[in-house]
Amino acid sequence: MPGLSTGQPPWPPEYTHLRARLTAMGLPALTAEGEALHTHQHIDIYVDGQPVVVPAYIGINATEGFLSPIHTHDSTGIIHVESPTVRDFTLGEFFDVWGVRFDSHCIGGACDGNGRTLSVYVNGQLITGDPRAVKLDGHDEIVVALGTPSQVPNPIPYDYPFPSGL
Repeated sequence: MPGLSTGQPPWPPEYTHLRARLTAMGLPALTAEGEALHTHQHIDIYVDGQPVVVPAYIGINATEGFLSPIHTHDSTGIIHVESPTVRDFTLGEFFDVWGVRFDSHCIGGACDGNGRTLSVYVNGQLITGDPRAVKLDGHDEIVVALGTPSQVPNPIPYDYPFPSGL
């Protein structure tokens, strides 16, 4: 996937290769938000016990005038899925749109080992299997934590107070 960051956090949105990543993913570069599917999720990311900011404008290239069906508008951690087609979108696709490497061992350049593991939770429940395949369902609270057991948030966030209208 072109342009994926393999560095340490924080990770800004990567725009230089965004269109190429969307093409590789089979996602359209939209000129306006899609209306067939409109859902929101919230994501919290922790690396070594420290929160990582999910930046504004992931998937929105204002300079070239296009956006991805998966994007952010601000740095609250709210993911917007606004697609012209109804289909499942995944956590792996969100990270690919962002331009950050994400697999079962790493987020960017932060990887497991030496007592650190990568864990993904949805609505407070630990997910087993491929974390990239986690489906983005409406109003999910997603937690991605990389660290030792003592660095994982306790308790795990299990819901998010979405603003009215989202």
